[in-house]
Amino acid sequence: MEIDGLFSAILFGAVAGGLGRLVVPGRQRISLLLTLAVGIVAALLGTAVASVLGVANTPGIDWVEVALQIGLAGGGVALLSGARDRSPSGR
Repeated sequence: MEIDGLFSAILFGAVAGGLGRLVVPGRQRISLLLTLAVGIVAALLGTAVASVLGVANTPGIDWVEVALQIGLAGGGVALLSGARDRSPSGR
């Protein structure tokens, strides 16, 4: 991954976290900061997976990469929200 790809993944990660939160039904009991962190991690992982699959560098918008990033962000938000709901301090 090149440095410009890293910066764009981090920048898009902030947006992906919010979009990931929107695709998960119900109320999520995690903070905005944690949502952004999940989005950044999901964006970096989505970019890495897209690179492995060979779809990261296409002309125009890389829709497969974007879908991977948003899907991973949604999964991360759902996972953390569900884990927080089950914990005794998550009330």
